[in-house]
Amino acid sequence: MTNKRIALTTCGGADAAAELARALVERRLAACVNIIPGVRSFYWWDDAVQDDAEVLLLMKTDAETAPALEAAVRELHAYDTPEFVVLPVESGSAAYLEWIAANLG
Repeated sequence: MTNKRIALTTCGGADAAAELARALVERRLAACVNIIPGVRSFYWWDDAVQDDAEVLLLMKTDAETAPALEAAVRELHAYDTPEFVVLPVESGSAAYLEWIAANLG
């Protein structure tokens, strides 16, 4: 197991996702953010099932930086309750994991 993490959030559109991704990388809270379009989300909100087009953000960070990343997502995100889920990175390319570490604040 490594201390690296992949954090997930969604945004309502590509422009909002790009703004958020850029801010998180500029703040060095994520070494890299991938934006994956074409997500369709079904969920309960306002006492009804919602069906929305979204984009998924995969944010590369580490365990120590994840709390600050979450705080920034909550600060900058347009949603009242943005998704923020953190997954552990069990293993990976040593060079890539070192690159993540080198690009976090």
